[in-house]
Amino acid sequence: MLIRYSLLWLLVSSLVVSAKSDKPNIIFILADDMGYGDMSNAGGKVPTVNCDRLVNEGMKFTDAHTSSSVCTPTRYGILTGRYNWRSKKKSGVLNGFSDPLIPVERQTVAGYLKTQGYHTGMVGKWHLGIGWQKLPNGEVVTPSADLRTEKWKKKKSKRSPYSGRWNVDYTKPVVGPVANGFDYFFGIAASLDMAPYVYIENDKAVAPANVINAFGIPHRPGPASKDFDAMNCLTDFASKSRSYIKERARDKEKPFFLYLPLTSPHTPILPSPRWQGKSSLGSYGDFLLETDWVIGEVLAELDAQGIAENTLIVFTADNGCSPEANIPELTEKGHKPNADWRGHKADIFEGGHRVPFLVRWPAQVKSGSKTNGTVCTTDFFRTVVDVLANKAGVLDNVAEDSYSFLPLLQETGDTARKTTIHHTINGSFAIREGKWKLNLCPGSGGWSSPRPSDKKALEGLPVIQLYDLEADPAEENNLQAEHPEMIQRLVSQLASEIKNGRSTEGKKQMNDGAIPFKKDLLEMFPILTN
Repeated sequence: MLIRYSLLWLLVSSLVVSAKSDKPNIIFILADDMGYGDMSNAGGKVPTVNCDRLVNEGMKFTDAHTSSSVCTPTRYGILTGRYNWRSKKKSGVLNGFSDPLIPVERQTVAGYLKTQGYHTGMVGKWHLGIGWQKLPNGEVVTPSADLRTEKWKKKKSKRSPYSGRWNVDYTKPVVGPVANGFDYFFGIAASLDMAPYVYIENDKAVAPANVINAFGIPHRPGPASKDFDAMNCLTDFASKSRSYIKERARDKEKPFFLYLPLTSPHTPILPSPRWQGKSSLGSYGDFLLETDWVIGEVLAELDAQGIAENTLIVFTADNGCSPEANIPELTEKGHKPNADWRGHKADIFEGGHRVPFLVRWPAQVKSGSKTNGTVCTTDFFRTVVDVLANKAGVLDNVAEDSYSFLPLLQETGDTARKTTIHHTINGSFAIREGKWKLNLCPGSGGWSSPRPSDKKALEGLPVIQLYDLEADPAEENNLQAEHPEMIQRLVSQLASEIKNGRSTEGKKQMNDGAIPFKKDLLEMFPILTN
């Protein structure tokens, strides 16, 4: 009897181990300000060989979008599966000293995966707010040195280096990624043009920010740790990522999730010495090469550990290419960072939010496959849930705007996503359904012309724009006068998805505050009042 029970226990144990090992490792790599056309597989003039490898060994998405055309909000959507404008941040981005945007009680995809037995790690740029603790009794740090070059010091600064937060106690724990579902974190608070310039590991700064520095952009000096150098970030992130993968590969029963949001090719455009002069497109092209190299380092470590077959990799970007890359100059050289889409980072136009999106999962995804299915970066959360076949494990107040794209990966069908809502840096909206896209602003809603701040350029333009993306992918022919019925239908759908607090099926949820639509839009469409 004892022998029979022991055999039964061994059988059950082996099944449990098998079930654990069947769960894929998951890696999500996020480039920063990389356009749809920046990859060589999309016509780019820089040989992004590792992106091309993902295309050749996985699936390429041609109609993938971010939920916003700028950094912070897109990252919010990736990790929460919720449209960014439902959060308390209705426009703009955070900085390195901003308070946390994601409440610790809101489940992230990392927190969900922990409940499913995953070890969760993050390496890279957070940009979702850090809860720094202050020095006691109103104390402030007196910087011991100014490490900027003399050339930068002589340039006029938009802000004083003393306008940064010098009252932070860098020895105290912070509220950051490890409070939002990650077991391990190594990275920075925000962008490399936003102080504090200091690494954080888990919940503490690696070194105090007690000197003044700035990198590439002299108008953003601020607190920095003495040894921090922006040029080292990609190298450090690649090394930390490889170490994390190597360490986690030793645990055969516990899969891992690695979130790897890079700092490139966002400003400051500072490729490390190894990559300088290696492309035909100047510093930006060199930075693209280095960005692609980091992807290659991840792939190399997966191969070295023999775990590539059942590792799901997603590579995408947080928005389109930034005008800081000097897009006209790149275009003259035959390189179109945002392909033929109109606009760029910050805009409501396609160039602002249509991004590269590649998925490799050898165990499940056919090599060299491609899909025209529409997806949004918010969809990562529900896709992971679908991969683990655990829909019952997600509550109604989780991943409210996330649709699984697993059917596209397995080529068994389409996603359940019927509409996609886009958002800009100034809080303008668009809603897309099939070929139709309605932009609820008269210009770009961002940084390309006609800008929201340029009243003269906007003068005489319709308040809204309606485009047929099949016939007019460059968004040049506004059809708002010809299709009033389509406009009303799309506005009604947008209003419904706002008021329901979700776009997916489920119980009604609450947004974190009302959406501040402008007066002229509310006069045209009272249904948008919320």
